[in-house]
Amino acid sequence: MTGHIQKRGKKSWRVKYELPRDETGERRIAYKTVQGKRADAERELRAILYRQDKGIAVDPSKLTVANYLDDWLENVAPQKVAPKALERYRGLVKYQVKPHLGEIRLQKLRPADVAAWHQNLLAAGNLSTRSIHHAHGVLRTALSHAAKVEIVARNVAVIIRPPAPKGKKPRILTADETADTLSKLEGHSLYPMIALALGTGARRGEIAALRWSDIDLDGATVCIERALEQTKEGLRVKEPKTEAGYRTLSLPTFAVEALRDHRRQQLELRMALGVGAMPTEAPVFGDIDGNWPIPSVISGHWRRAVTNRKLPNVTFHALRHTHASALIDAGQNVVAVSRRLGHASPALTLNVYAHLFKNNDKDAAEAIEAAFAK
Repeated sequence: MTGHIQKRGKKSWRVKYELPRDETGERRIAYKTVQGKRADAERELRAILYRQDKGIAVDPSKLTVANYLDDWLENVAPQKVAPKALERYRGLVKYQVKPHLGEIRLQKLRPADVAAWHQNLLAAGNLSTRSIHHAHGVLRTALSHAAKVEIVARNVAVIIRPPAPKGKKPRILTADETADTLSKLEGHSLYPMIALALGTGARRGEIAALRWSDIDLDGATVCIERALEQTKEGLRVKEPKTEAGYRTLSLPTFAVEALRDHRRQQLELRMALGVGAMPTEAPVFGDIDGNWPIPSVISGHWRRAVTNRKLPNVTFHALRHTHASALIDAGQNVVAVSRRLGHASPALTLNVYAHLFKNNDKDAAEAIEAAFAK
C-alpha cells in the first residue's frame, strides 16, 4: 500500500492512500483530512498503512489500548520472546493492563493514565510491587513497538516509571541445613538431582534438560547448554538466552558420587527390563522410555520431600541461591560466581547477591594507603 500527503490549508493536510482492491481488482483510493503540522499527517499516514498491513479494521485514531495489545501479542511479541514468556505476557495483559487501560484510545493514552493505573493496582492490595513492575514492562515493550511504527508519537510508559520492587533477600540454606538436607535425602529418588543443584547452582530447567552425554563423571564436569521449558503446549527444549548461559562446570565429589549411583541404578533397571544399553543422549533424569522429566513435577516432588523428610521449607530455586551463597562465603569474587551461575553479567549477580558480599571497607582503606605509600 502507498500513500501521499497534500497541503490543503495553513494547518490542514489531505492524506491520500490506497485501499485494498475490490473483488473486480479495481483500484480504490481513500482520503482523510488531518489538522496540524505535516509531521502529524505523516504519522497518521504511517498508522493507516500499518493498520492495513496488519489487517486491523479499526481506524488508528480509534484504536484502543486493548485492540492494539491483542494485535501486538498475536503478531509481534511471538517473534521477540520465548513461548513461556509470551504466556506470562498474555496473562499480565489480560488481568492487569486491559481491565484498567484497555478502553482508552491508544493515541490518547497519557502519562497520567499510566500513573493512575499504578496507583489503582497498588490500592487493590493483591499485587506485589514486583508484579506491577512486570506488568508495566509488558506495556512499555508493546508501546515501544507502537512508537517505532509511529502509531503513537511517544512511549508514555517510558516517561512514567513503575513502583520500585521491594528488595527481597533470597532464602538460602545454611551450611548445617545443607548437610542435613543431603543426609536426609540419601536413598530418595530426588537425591542426585538435589546434589547436582546444590553442587552447581544450575537452574531447575537446566538440570531437567541434561543428557548423559553432557556429564563427564571421570572428569567431574557437567556441560550446560540447554534448558527444559514447560508451556501450555507442552515441553520445549531451548538454548540459553545469552552466551554466558553456555558453561562447563566442575562437579564436587558428593555430586559425582550421587550421579554415579544414579546411573548404576538406571543401567540395572534397563538390564532387568531387557531394554538394552543406555543411549548416550538419554535424559539424565528421564524415564526408562527416554522421556524428559517435567519441571513442575520436579518441584512437586521437592515440596513433598520437604514435608515428609522434615527439610527446611525452601523452594527448589533456593538451592541455586544456596550454591551462590556458599561460593561468596568461600571468598569467590563476583565475576567467578557470575560465570558459574550463567548470569549475563556480574551486575546481575550483584543485583541479587550484593548483601552477601562482605563489606571489607577497612581492607579497602588499607589497600589505598599501601598504594599511595609507594
